[in-house]
Amino acid sequence: MIRRVTVDDLDLYREVRLRALQDSPSAFGSTYSNELARPREQWAERVSRAATGTSWAVFLAFEEEACVGLAGCVDDDLGADRQLVSMWVAPSHRGTGVAAGLVDAVLSWAHGVGARTIALWVTKDNERAMRFYERAGFAVTGDVQPLPSDPCKDEIRMIREL
Repeated sequence: MIRRVTVDDLDLYREVRLRALQDSPSAFGSTYSNELARPREQWAERVSRAATGTSWAVFLAFEEEACVGLAGCVDDDLGADRQLVSMWVAPSHRGTGVAAGLVDAVLSWAHGVGARTIALWVTKDNERAMRFYERAGFAVTGDVQPLPSDPCKDEIRMIREL
C-alpha cells in the first residue's frame, strides 16, 4: 500500500527518512547527521506541509505495518513544474514494484496539482536507479551538479512529461 504522509506520521516519517539516509546516503541532498540534529518542531512543520500542501507531498510505502519506502515531490526551481525527491526503498523490497508504485503516486499527485513536467536528480554512478527512471519515462537532460551531501560525487538531472 502506498499513501500520502499524514500529520499523524511525524515519528514514522522521521524514522524512515533517517533509515533511508543511513542506507543510501548518496541518494539524498542532506546527511544523516544533519537530519538527526533537526529539532522535532522542524520535523512537525515538514510533515504538516507534506501532508496538506499543494507545493510539496511525501508518500510512504507499506508492506503490512512496516514502512518500506518513501518518495517526495516538491516545486522545481530549474524549469520543470515539480521535482521527485527523497526516493528510497528498503533493500529487502527493491525490485518488487515498490519503487514503481511510489513514482506512480508522485506522478499522479503532481498531475493532480497541474504539473506538466517532473524532474529529478540521480547520483551519476547509480546505474540501477538511472535505468529504473528511464523505464519510468525520464530522460537525461545533460545537467550535472555536485551532490549537495557529498560534493565529491556528481548527480545528473532527468525529466519527463506528464
